[in-house]
Amino acid sequence: MTDTNAILPADKQPAIKIVAMPKDANAGGSIFGGWIMSQIDIAGAVPALERAKGRIVTVAVNSIEFHEPVFIGDLISCYAEVINTGRTSITVKVEVYAERQPSNKQTVKVTQAELIYVALDEDRKPRKLPDLGTD
Repeated sequence: MTDTNAILPADKQPAIKIVAMPKDANAGGSIFGGWIMSQIDIAGAVPALERAKGRIVTVAVNSIEFHEPVFIGDLISCYAEVINTGRTSITVKVEVYAERQPSNKQTVKVTQAELIYVALDEDRKPRKLPDLGTD
């Protein structure tokens, strides 16, 4: 028996964790890709909000790859990190892992994506990102 937990990023904390529920499943018994995409957007917003120190909006999904299906009862962990910034934009990479079968835990990477967020001012117009190290 192989320890499949070794693939979880040991040095990081997930931005979000959530259990896939029956209401999120399609007729084939796996979870809708759109539900997973929604969780990815929420998880990606966490480090983007922290970096922007204020309101953001999702402007693009550069890529998304579905590697494995997600099933009802899977515990989904979304790991998100800022990989690039521009004047107003923040690019975030999100990796999604599913933990299955609690009695014989199996962990698999199910999805990965790259999204772009833009910092907004009080008028919902793009604003310059604050310098790093300023509060």
